[in-house]
Amino acid sequence: MMLNDEQRMVRDSVREFMDEEIAPELPEADREPLSKDDAIDYMQKMAEIDVGPYAEERFDDPLTSTIVSEEVSRVWPSLQVTMGMSLPVTMFEIFSERTREAYAEEWETDRLIGCFAITEPAGGSDTKVPNTTATKDGDEYVITGEKTWVSNAPIADIALVVAWDDEHDQRDMFLVDQKTAGFETRPLEKLGWKGSPTGQLFFDECRIPQENKLSRAVMEAMSDGRMDPSESSFATGGGAGGNPLNTMFASMRNGMAAISVGIMQAAYEAALAYATDREVFEKPIGQHQLIQEKLYNIRAGLETGRLLTRHTAQKIDAGDPDARMLSSLSKGWVCEKSVDVADDAMQIYGGNGLSTEYPLERYYRDARTMTIPDGTTEIQKLVVGYELTDMQAYT
Repeated sequence: MMLNDEQRMVRDSVREFMDEEIAPELPEADREPLSKDDAIDYMQKMAEIDVGPYAEERFDDPLTSTIVSEEVSRVWPSLQVTMGMSLPVTMFEIFSERTREAYAEEWETDRLIGCFAITEPAGGSDTKVPNTTATKDGDEYVITGEKTWVSNAPIADIALVVAWDDEHDQRDMFLVDQKTAGFETRPLEKLGWKGSPTGQLFFDECRIPQENKLSRAVMEAMSDGRMDPSESSFATGGGAGGNPLNTMFASMRNGMAAISVGIMQAAYEAALAYATDREVFEKPIGQHQLIQEKLYNIRAGLETGRLLTRHTAQKIDAGDPDARMLSSLSKGWVCEKSVDVADDAMQIYGGNGLSTEYPLERYYRDARTMTIPDGTTEIQKLVVGYELTDMQAYT
């Protein structure tokens, strides 16, 4: 897929910045979850090249955002996850005056962090009818429930929470801030993305302004001119069955695929360099047929995954009816392929692939983590199957 001059310039500038400013701090920076201050410092640093939630000028097309995600993830997937899951920060201005006033200082000084709260302890990938409820009470909503495996949960100021809207008998998203009474968090440890903080959220009758319901906030922002519907695929719900939430889910799933492409790129570069330099039996191991076969498989997975992910980004941007199906296809296939690629790269390294002195074990842990968040591979297969046949294998 050909990139235009601007996209190539963005790719090259992000790659140079990551190699020079971020890579030297690894792997140490990825050994433990980022503290709030460290996460802010990194995101402020990324804003210098217009990347992340604090950027003054954001890329206005999903393809360029996908390219950026690939390049950041090539060096540090945890940082891309932390930035990507803080997307609610970019929506901050459309929510209630009460919330904006509570976090005015953090917003103005680029110290506001957000998170998406979707997965539930009892639901897993079943997000269609969440157990977390939003009950209308006067001019407020009362949020009650639990969320788990939420990236940024331990450090976030604001959470965009998927809950069941009792008033309209449908799911919606609601912005809840950490200063709300009854809101608690608990950190979780995990296999990969070590630098990205993850946790649980607990909502015990948290009262929020009715303006913090996302669908209402979007409509009011469009009506008073704060949001241009022609420039927002989220506002129009294009390419996802006309549903803004589905559009967000499609973008998030394809975003996971883009991170996996970055991991594959890093694994490919490392494996190729090692196969060229490492000598066994008086010749480079890259001269052995089985090593060349692994390099073939690695490069094929990388190129195919990159094309599918970028193609899907364009479909989401165009509001294509196939965008939802393609986002599940890319999330499922590309994330699984990244595990295969990382595994082959580790095998090329032999015993050194198991050592924490080399990055291969980190690539493998991060790749293996990719197959579960934002819908497991199994769920993605069922979504694609439904979109293709119009027959649902699950209820």
